[in-house]
Amino acid sequence: MVGIQDPRRPAVYALRTLAVAACYFASGRLGLLRRLTVEGAVFTPIYPPTGVALACLLVLGLACWPGISLGALFLVLSIGTPGPDIVGILLGNTAGPVCAYVMLRRVGFRTDLSRLRDGLALVFLGALAAMLISSTIDVVTLILAGKLAVSGVWPIWLAWWAGDAMGVLIVAPVLLVLLEARRFPSPARRKEALALAVVTAVLVPVATHSSLSALFLVYPLLIWAALRFRLAGSMLSALFTSVMATVAATDGVGAFAGLSPVEVMLKLQLFNGALALTALLLSAVITEQHHTRLSVEEACQELAEALEHLSAHDHPAGRAPPEVEELRRARDER
Repeated sequence: MVGIQDPRRPAVYALRTLAVAACYFASGRLGLLRRLTVEGAVFTPIYPPTGVALACLLVLGLACWPGISLGALFLVLSIGTPGPDIVGILLGNTAGPVCAYVMLRRVGFRTDLSRLRDGLALVFLGALAAMLISSTIDVVTLILAGKLAVSGVWPIWLAWWAGDAMGVLIVAPVLLVLLEARRFPSPARRKEALALAVVTAVLVPVATHSSLSALFLVYPLLIWAALRFRLAGSMLSALFTSVMATVAATDGVGAFAGLSPVEVMLKLQLFNGALALTALLLSAVITEQHHTRLSVEEACQELAEALEHLSAHDHPAGRAPPEVEELRRARDER
């Protein structure tokens, strides 16, 4: 009936907003478990709420932005007593993911990350460009509030921007992969996945905490995960590796031992950025090639069926033409 709205819609929207806020708050508390101090300012090398916020926007739409602001408010209140600068902090934490969502939608971004262009868009638009907005607003707010000196703003701004960008590069793809999951792998593939998980669980902590600076050992695992399990395998491996590297950096061990806070920040963020970039783009290329091969196989099968149908009319009692026989052999070999 015209003029009557569904009474459940406001309740569903309120629950969705609270769910987004809860996810944002929980991921923020997890990120705050590991911090680095640069020029007297504390920041998180990987800020998961930016990835959570962008994933929520891509899945639920722009209408969920109040949940992001509400989650950021809860997070700020859990850290300490807020001041007038809280308005700018909430604006920055909300504006960055929202701008990332708008830019990604403008370029036709697909949440399954099945094309190389989707991976490039997430890297350069969703992470590197959009997070400039959130970090700049937050830093300017702290300067205006008198909590940050202008002389030491660049290292802090860089650390803030890198942490936000890493949250988008590492956390958002994992969440999108989990939401796009449709089926479990075959039993044989499950055994291989278990073997990959065991090797990763053993080798990555050794590589990140070893005094030999053996971080390069994680890249063969990343390539294995991308080749065999595409985005799901590569991004989960990258997430685990980034977490282990962050633990080693905040503890000052392994490849991060004996470095100054600024050097630790730069080395960790360069490693995490290279890791996430490799995992995301490599898996996107492999997925795109896989889909292309499937499309070619389907086209060949449709063409073979069409030729068989035509040959049934042209050669009712004889052998099929050589072209049809060739297509049949190619289909059987596949």
